[in-house]
Amino acid sequence: MPRKPRISIAGLPVHVIQRGNNRQVIFANEEDMKAYLAWLKDYSKKYGVNIHAWVLMTNHVHLLCTPVNSTGISQMIQALGRMYVMYFNKRYRRSGTLWEGRFRSCLVQEDRYLFQLYRYIELNPVRAGMVTDPADYSWSSYQCNGLGKNSELLSPHRLYLTLGDNEAKRQERYRALFKSHVDVRLLDDIRKAANKGLALGNERFIDDIVALTGK
Repeated sequence: MPRKPRISIAGLPVHVIQRGNNRQVIFANEEDMKAYLAWLKDYSKKYGVNIHAWVLMTNHVHLLCTPVNSTGISQMIQALGRMYVMYFNKRYRRSGTLWEGRFRSCLVQEDRYLFQLYRYIELNPVRAGMVTDPADYSWSSYQCNGLGKNSELLSPHRLYLTLGDNEAKRQERYRALFKSHVDVRLLDDIRKAANKGLALGNERFIDDIVALTGK
């Protein structure tokens, strides 16, 4: 069965998922996570991809990002994936594949779903039972977006900047978004969109994507 072509549009946010093959561990310790994030920063800058949110789990990664060109995300993930696999295989004296085939992704309608994706991504460790508060997990962007931790990786989305006219107000209003969990039905929609490479948005948004890309 032929692969469905992955669609990326300059200036439009994308939810990206990268998993370990057969859900195997891809981060054995904090040093592995530090290495991955360092290369993510380098390659996101190199290929023009703005990273808005992320979470590193034991066997997978979620990113919310916006490319400045249509090829940036694929180039970034491919370069990052190759570099990290070389590092991981050498460190743990293994060989062969690490990733579960191609990364998965979906386009995201900004005004309707962007903050839902922020919450979905940064609440991953809470849903997994690793922490009770996203602020307690060091390997997501929550401490940056919600608490002001400095990061050279982070590029705030323009809608994030509308949360307030200064950093303190933006962070306070951002934290308020996390007072409730993501609705179960919305969780299913987000997962389905990413797994099937669909656009996450209303009918008008999807019609606009079809008109623009023919897909």
